[in-house]
Amino acid sequence: MKKIVKIVLPVLLLTGVAGYYWRDDGVKQEYVTQKLQKGDITEKVTASGIINPISTVNIGTQVSGTIAEIFVDYNSKVAKDQLLAQIDPALFEATVAQRAAALNIAKAEVEVVKNDIVYYKKHLNRIKKLNSSQYSADKELESAQRDYNNAIVQLGLKEAQVSQAQAALNSAETELRYTKIISPVDGIVVSKEVEVGQTVAASFQTPTLFNVAEDLTKMQIEASVVEADIAKVEEGQTAEFSVDSFPDETFYGIVTQVRNNPVTTSNVVTYEVIIEIDNKNLKLKPGMTANVDIVTAQKQDVWLAPNQALRFYVTDENGITKRYKDKGVWILDNGKPKRIKIATGVADDDKTEIMSNELNDKMVLIVEDKNNAAAEARKMRMRMPR
Repeated sequence: MKKIVKIVLPVLLLTGVAGYYWRDDGVKQEYVTQKLQKGDITEKVTASGIINPISTVNIGTQVSGTIAEIFVDYNSKVAKDQLLAQIDPALFEATVAQRAAALNIAKAEVEVVKNDIVYYKKHLNRIKKLNSSQYSADKELESAQRDYNNAIVQLGLKEAQVSQAQAALNSAETELRYTKIISPVDGIVVSKEVEVGQTVAASFQTPTLFNVAEDLTKMQIEASVVEADIAKVEEGQTAEFSVDSFPDETFYGIVTQVRNNPVTTSNVVTYEVIIEIDNKNLKLKPGMTANVDIVTAQKQDVWLAPNQALRFYVTDENGITKRYKDKGVWILDNGKPKRIKIATGVADDDKTEIMSNELNDKMVLIVEDKNNAAAEARKMRMRMPR
């Protein structure tokens, strides 16, 4: 924005009117003046940020192994449930077969115990009849009852082992399914972090194999706004921005979120503002830096004063400059400076909305001291390339 100020100021000096008056000590005091006019003004907050997809899914693996096949590459369009890569399934298939065999053994053992229960039940009933006829001793009855009870307990144990074997098989089958790396969403592959033959290890943290952006036609800017400006930014405001790849093109977006979480970097506090943008032609790429202007206020047909005029003060014949606590501008009234109290509104880098019942289109604003303006113009000419 500094470049704009350097360009506009000389124009103001050239087009301004040279006003003057004779001070009481006989010194001619000259000023750069400008006729008070109405116009339109837009206030903007400047920020910068990174362009990213609105939603990016990190796709990883929950099992360790060697990548056997990869079916997609950078920029590949993928559909939900599409196979992206395959981890070598051989060890996992062997584990499934082993667990399935263990389950079959456990089920067979249940059947053996069930047959034992049938036998012990019949034996117990026979002993009971004999005991009632006093043809068997009580010890035989107790032994038969104990054998039957133990068989019932053994059945419960074997059935629990079946459940355990089934759970182990389910786990092995799940891990086998995990060897297929599947996309959970429709989107575009924006990064691929793995190659065929590479070993991936799923330990405490799931390794990322692919990043899939759900929709690159809708993007967002994560802009950092300094704390001095964040109070002006609200959801629904329009933002315009540029990127280095297209320096002569202006893009537009809408503020959708103003986050309350502060970010402190080198003692500078900023807040993240999310700006949604259309990217139907896919010109904008993830990771691009955007230079953003957020439109925070607009006014039409209001009184405008150059910002220099708000900083101007009259110096008397004694060289004393009186400072005022309230806001004001100076005009030439019958050739002499006169101060008018004002309130200020919307402002940009060059001008500010001013408000007062005294303002009219016949007034001539004092912008600054002519000597100071000439000196500033000389400095700018010296800084300009030749």
